[in-house]
Amino acid sequence: MANFTVNRVVTSPIEGQKPGTSGLRKKVKVFTQPHYLHNFVQSTFNALSAEKVKGSTLVVSGDGRYYSKDAIQIIIKMAAANGVRRVWVGQNGLLSTPAVSAVVRERVGADGSKANGAFILTASHNPGGPNEDFGIKYNMGNGGPAPEGITDKIFENTKTIKEYFIAEGLPDVDISAIGVSNFSGPGGQFDVDVFDSASDYVKLMKSIFDFQSIKKLITSPQFSFCFDALHGVGGAYAKRMFVEELGAKESSLLNCVPKEDFGGGHPDPNLTYAKELVARMGLGTNPDSNPPEFGAAADGDADRNMILGKILLDANMKFFVTPSDSVAIIAANAVQAIPYFSSGLKGVARSMPTSAALDVVAKSLNLKFFEVPTGWKFFGNLMDAGLCSICGEESFGTGSDHIREKDGIWAVLAWLSILAHKNKDNLDGGKLVTVEDIVKQHWATFGRHYYTRYDYENVDAGAAKEVMAHLVDLQSSISGVNTTIKGIRSDVTDVISADEFEYKDPVDGSVSKNQGIRYLFEDGSRLVFRLSGTGSEGATIRLYIEQYEKDSSKTGRDSQEALAPLVKYFYLFSF
Repeated sequence: MANFTVNRVVTSPIEGQKPGTSGLRKKVKVFTQPHYLHNFVQSTFNALSAEKVKGSTLVVSGDGRYYSKDAIQIIIKMAAANGVRRVWVGQNGLLSTPAVSAVVRERVGADGSKANGAFILTASHNPGGPNEDFGIKYNMGNGGPAPEGITDKIFENTKTIKEYFIAEGLPDVDISAIGVSNFSGPGGQFDVDVFDSASDYVKLMKSIFDFQSIKKLITSPQFSFCFDALHGVGGAYAKRMFVEELGAKESSLLNCVPKEDFGGGHPDPNLTYAKELVARMGLGTNPDSNPPEFGAAADGDADRNMILGKILLDANMKFFVTPSDSVAIIAANAVQAIPYFSSGLKGVARSMPTSAALDVVAKSLNLKFFEVPTGWKFFGNLMDAGLCSICGEESFGTGSDHIREKDGIWAVLAWLSILAHKNKDNLDGGKLVTVEDIVKQHWATFGRHYYTRYDYENVDAGAAKEVMAHLVDLQSSISGVNTTIKGIRSDVTDVISADEFEYKDPVDGSVSKNQGIRYLFEDGSRLVFRLSGTGSEGATIRLYIEQYEKDSSKTGRDSQEALAPLVKYFYLFSF
């Protein structure tokens, strides 16, 4: 058993360490500056207070991106020096963001210990590599992201920090080998437990879904399946989940070897970056002529997802399921298709910029409904209070109260469950109910929310604030806005209200201001403007356009055609 001592290191504040909606994200070259990571980690420990840190159990892992292994060793040494009793690390430092939440909530150590929180090392869907992005965030004992009260304390601490503590004499831990390493320091014993990355998460998924039903679908000769991990951490679960448990062919998996630079790609599961999956599903520059019935992808840390249905070249069927539609369809079918929800849904929620498709389902099914700011921490509060079962964001995030993070692989399993339920009598030769069929039936029942998003990235922060301030100023005269509208597009209905979205949490009463600017139209259409906190440099302005269509004869139009009036108005009005 190696011994270590505690070393106090003098430091000084470093500007710009304010956590965004999903932690602190910067370029690797920023994180590798002297003291940079150390300052943020110590500021987090200080925000939690010594009483809660000493003797605690901490999870430290992430999506495996470049610099993760070095960062894990630094955090282990700082945890030891700050009095943490044990650190749990996924083998090779790999744990998806949803798996971290599951481990915090579900895993019990050999000595009966439970995790008190976690450092997750990820920049989510952002690129990785020596010249790309790195990130870190802290999750609480409920498995969810730290609330604003904690992240604000962390940021304040980064502005005044004078010292941090790190273990001297503590060797690097071999995180490639499963097992427990024991050390001794001034406060007593300190352990590092390296465990299998997939087992706890797979066990949880098997308690939620009917794996036998899904396996019957996946192994049917009539059905074909494809999953793309984009060389992210989702690959650490794909073979175990889809091949070993559910019987999919290994050839169904794309890019499922986790890589520090995500294979040089951009690990964002959308039609632009998931190029191999898009081609396999019948789109792209070199489309597959025999696409699978169902395709899905996850992002770098496997908390986001993309769902695709079979696309036929001769029929131009582009069945990409928008994230806003996806969460609404899952909610509409969950009770019948997913055993975990068989007793009913407690409620549903969406982020403010997400389309109102879920709102219509909630109203139809008489469910509690919540509209929250962007950031999974807001869903977590509702779930902890027993108010929400299923939730989602337009930025490819979908999840439920099984954990306190969005969950990409959970969303894939949810869709497979719906397909399995719809096809339970069709797998012996009947016509399959497809993703297309499910989506079109949903539109026929609930109407369709045509929806699009435009991103302006790496915008000068000052200029971005000026744009947002201008949009707020315009709200002082709705009649003036409507006069402008009619001068641009006479076929766009009037704005009936406009505001800067503010959320009062129904659980703890906290108020989150300045969460986005909304223009709400008479026919249910919306324009939404929001500054995003997921980038690593500069500012990102996200612009959202939505139009609701309840006439079933008009729900099959191309989105660009349906949204054309609002898009033209949007650009002329905004810029």
